[in-house]
Amino acid sequence: MGDHAPDGRQALTGPAPATAEPGAEALDAGRRLFARECRFVAAAAQAEALPATGLPEVAFAGRSNVGKSSLLNALTGQRALARVSRTPGRTQQINFFELGRRLVLVDLPGYGYAAVARVRVREWTRLFEDYLKGRPTLRRLCLLIDSRHGAKDGDRTLMTLMDEAAVSYQIVLTKADLTPADELDARRAALAGELAGHAAAHPEIMAASARTGAGIAALRAALAALAAPERFD
Repeated sequence: MGDHAPDGRQALTGPAPATAEPGAEALDAGRRLFARECRFVAAAAQAEALPATGLPEVAFAGRSNVGKSSLLNALTGQRALARVSRTPGRTQQINFFELGRRLVLVDLPGYGYAAVARVRVREWTRLFEDYLKGRPTLRRLCLLIDSRHGAKDGDRTLMTLMDEAAVSYQIVLTKADLTPADELDARRAALAGELAGHAAAHPEIMAASARTGAGIAALRAALAALAAPERFD
């Protein structure tokens, strides 16, 4: 899933599509779910090691250094749930975290300019594909894209793969605090136009900042809607 575009920027034109704000009930459901314990349950570096979790899963994918670990930590309120690294390609396996016995958060290896051997990148890609194509519990994949740069070749390759695998995915623009509001709106509009040609894409594009917390509550609400029913035992 290599990236070859010089900066991945798209034409920033047109108004931003309307984004529905979650209601109070949805926000509260997200808050309550992500206030629960989130614990590491398994890691897999080969397809045969992928665990059977029995719960709905939401996976997180994106280019190396897109801010995936920071976002997972912000969502769960745990600073060290997913290790944050300035070295691209540090996450080398699929990590599974169980949230409140209702949802499993899946941290997928980053792709793009990973500072590792090409053979290792090919291994990750095979593992990535095996997971996407053979995971009936996977409810949605959050495709993280840096709001400053927009989609790159590797992101588009993944979109096509998920279309082919019939895996629902939703774009989340990361590092939203580093992008001016008008540019963020235009970025969202450009991506919405691009997604119109992708059958598996969720139409709503979200934006969040792990540093400031902007958009985190709305993303929690969206993910809580995919979780298993609340248990009271």
